[in-house]
Amino acid sequence: MIEIKKLTLQRGLKVLLNQATATINPRQRVGLIGKNGTGKSSLFALIKGEITHDSGEISIPKTWKLAAVAQETPALEISALDYVLQGDADLQRFQAALKQAECENNGIQIAEFHAKLDEIDAYTAPARAAKLLNGLGFAQEEHAKPVKAFSGGWRMRLNLAQALMCRADLLLLDEPTNHLDLETVLWLENHLASLSCTQVIISHDRDFLNATTTHTIELANQKLNVYGGNYDFYLKERAQRLANQQSAYAKQQEKIKHLQSFIDRFKAKATKAVQAQSRMKALAKLERIAPAHLDSEFSFEFEQPTHLPNPLLKMDEVSLGYADNVIFKNISLSLENGARFGLLGVNGSGKSTFIKSLSGSLKPFSGQIIKSDKLNIGYFAQHQLDTLRDDQSPMWHIRQLSPDAKEQDIRNFLGGFHFVGDMAAQKIEPFSGGEKARLALAMLVWQKPNLLLLDEPTNHLDLDMRHALTVALQSFQGAMILVSHDRSLIEATTDQFLLIDSGSLKTFDGDLNDYHAYRLAQSQENNQSNAPVASAHSQNRKDVKRLEAQIRQERAKRTKPIQQEIDKTEKELSTLQTKLSELEGYLADESTYLPENKTNLQQFLTQSAEIKVKLSELEENWLQWQEKLESVNAEIDAEFAR
Repeated sequence: MIEIKKLTLQRGLKVLLNQATATINPRQRVGLIGKNGTGKSSLFALIKGEITHDSGEISIPKTWKLAAVAQETPALEISALDYVLQGDADLQRFQAALKQAECENNGIQIAEFHAKLDEIDAYTAPARAAKLLNGLGFAQEEHAKPVKAFSGGWRMRLNLAQALMCRADLLLLDEPTNHLDLETVLWLENHLASLSCTQVIISHDRDFLNATTTHTIELANQKLNVYGGNYDFYLKERAQRLANQQSAYAKQQEKIKHLQSFIDRFKAKATKAVQAQSRMKALAKLERIAPAHLDSEFSFEFEQPTHLPNPLLKMDEVSLGYADNVIFKNISLSLENGARFGLLGVNGSGKSTFIKSLSGSLKPFSGQIIKSDKLNIGYFAQHQLDTLRDDQSPMWHIRQLSPDAKEQDIRNFLGGFHFVGDMAAQKIEPFSGGEKARLALAMLVWQKPNLLLLDEPTNHLDLDMRHALTVALQSFQGAMILVSHDRSLIEATTDQFLLIDSGSLKTFDGDLNDYHAYRLAQSQENNQSNAPVASAHSQNRKDVKRLEAQIRQERAKRTKPIQQEIDKTEKELSTLQTKLSELEGYLADESTYLPENKTNLQQFLTQSAEIKVKLSELEENWLQWQEKLESVNAEIDAEFAR
C-alpha cells in the first residue's frame, strides 16, 4: 500500500500539502481530484521520486513497479508498435539478455531466458501491443509507421499505450483523456477496469472518474481527504462533510465568543483574573475549525448577442479537405439561430476539419459557405492556447479585442474567470494549462458571439471550471456546435447531434447511449466485413439496422417510466426553487425585519425552512432516479454487447 503520513510539500513559496495523511490500498483505483494549482501533479512527481517532500513520510512498497505516461516523445525512427513494446521493461531486459547469451553461445542461459520469456507471456506481447494501439485509435497500417511521423497528440497516445503495456503494480495517469475522442475514452474506461494493478488517476472528466475509480482523494486546503467511492459518491459525502464542518464551525464560533466575552469583562478584575487567564489560554490552544465553502470561484455568462440573424450560415454542396485529400463531399447544412449541436464521429473522421471550415480558417474545395452579415463567430480550437502571447497579461489579451474598454471593466470581467488582483496584469508565461485555457475562454466570451464553435474546450479545465462553463453554455442565446469527449458537457448543453461518417454529415437520432450502441453495432459489422460475398455484407447491414432498432425500442420501453419521474421531479424542483428565490428576496429586504412585519417574517422563515427540506428530499430522489436510469442504460448496453 501507499502510506502518506503528516506530509508537508512545498514548491517555491507555495505550500501544497501541510501535515497531510492518506492511505491507498493495493488494487484500489483512486481518482485524485482538486482545483488546478493545488498540487496534484506535484504529488505524482513525489510518488515517482522526481521531487522530495519537506517533512512527514510517504512509503511505497520497494518491490512495486511504477508506470506513468511520459510527457515528451522524441522523434524516433522505431515503429509505433516497437515503441509501445518498450513499455514492458521485463520483456526488453530478457530479450536483450537472450540476445547476449546467443552471441556467447551459452546454452544454459539461452534456455533460462527462453523460460523467463515464456513465464511473462512474451510471445503474445506484439499482439497485446497491437490491441492497445487499436483501442487508442491507431489504424492497423499505422503500427509500422515511425514514431516521428505522428503529431504531438498522437504521440501522447503512444505514450499512454506504452504506460499501459508496462507490468505495473502502480499506474499513475495524469489527465489521460485530454488527447482522446469519445470512442477512445470509452475504450480506455473498459481497459482500465480490467487491470488488476493499483491506479491513481488525475482527471477532470466526471463520467470518466465514475467509470474508472473505486475511491476518491480530494486535495484541498493543503490536505488529502479520502472518500470510499467514485466521483458521484464523493459529491454526496463532501456535501455532508461540509454541512457537518459548518455546524461545528458555528458552534466553535459561539464558544469563542463566550470565552472572549468573559475575558473582556473580567481580565482587569483582581477577583476574576485567574479565571480570565485560564480562558485566555484555552482560547489560544483552541484548534480553529475553518468555515465550509461551496461557492465556485468562477462566475461568468455569455451576454445576449448584439444580433441574432436567422439562418446564421448555410453550407451548399461543400467539399472539404487538405491538398489532394478530400474528406467531405457535397455536404449541405443550414445552421439556424438557437441550434445546439453535438458533433459525433470516430477519430480522424473530420470533426476538426468541419469546425475549421465553419470558422473560415479552411476554404472549401467546392460549393459555398454563405454567412450572414451579422454573423459573429466564437471559435475555440483544440490548440487555442498556442495563440496566446506568453509575454503579455490577461488584461492585454482582452484589450486587443476592445482597445477602448475601461481597465476596471476588464478587471471585473476577468475576475469571473478568477484572474484577480495582480494576476490579471502579470505575464501569462508561468500560467498552468488550465489558467491559459480559462483566458482563451474569457476572450471568447468577451466577444459576445452569436455562433460558438467549440473543439474540445474542456481540455486542461478543472471540474469547477467545467461546471461553470456548462452553466454558462446552458443560457447561451446563440447557436453552437460542440466537439467534446466530456459526456456531461455534451448531454447538458446540446439538443441534437450531427454525425460525421465516411465523408458524409447527417443528423443522429438518439442520445449518447444510442450512439454508443450504434458504434458497438458498427464495430460488429466491421469485424464481419471481410466476407467476400456481397449478399453477406448486405445481410450484415440489415442485421445492424435491426440491432439498432431493437436497442432503441428496448431503451424506450425500460427508461421511459424512469425519465417521466425525472421530468416530474425536475419540474417540482424548479417550482420550489422559484418560490425559495422569492422568499430569499423578501428576507434580503431590510424592511422585512421591522417590528410591524414580525408576523410575516416568521412565516417567511418557516416557509423557507420547509422548502429547503423538501428541496433536499427532491434532489435525493432525483439523484436516485438518475442512478437508476444510468444503471438501466448500462444493462441494456451490456445485453446487446454480448
